[in-house]
Amino acid sequence: QVNFVESGGGLVQAGGSLRLSCAASGRPGTTYAMGWFRQAPGREREFVAGISWNGAATYYGDSVKGRFTIARDNGKNTVYLQMNDPKPEDTAVYYCVAKALSPPELWTLAAVDYWGQGTQVTVSS
Repeated sequence: QVNFVESGGGLVQAGGSLRLSCAASGRPGTTYAMGWFRQAPGREREFVAGISWNGAATYYGDSVKGRFTIARDNGKNTVYLQMNDPKPEDTAVYYCVAKALSPPELWTLAAVDYWGQGTQVTVSS
């Protein structure tokens, strides 16, 4: 079991910046790729960004490429999502996720093993 503590969500103006954090605790000796998904009202949950267990590889959804950056600090068991130039369409609940078994480049809903509770991000125009 992996538990998450997500923080950093809130209200931000379009064109500003916001950083989400997710501290994870899990089974010793297990390495996880971690990432973020999001879900806006009335829309399907979608992949935002992912990072391999050692931070060597990162992956992004098309809608956030060039604006959002994912990073991790394994010493703190924490993953970050730096959101630059957010847009109103980025408004959603953001979920921290972890996966251990699927290929690191695979970021479908079914590939995720553990989900956080979610943190609300609202981007005002």
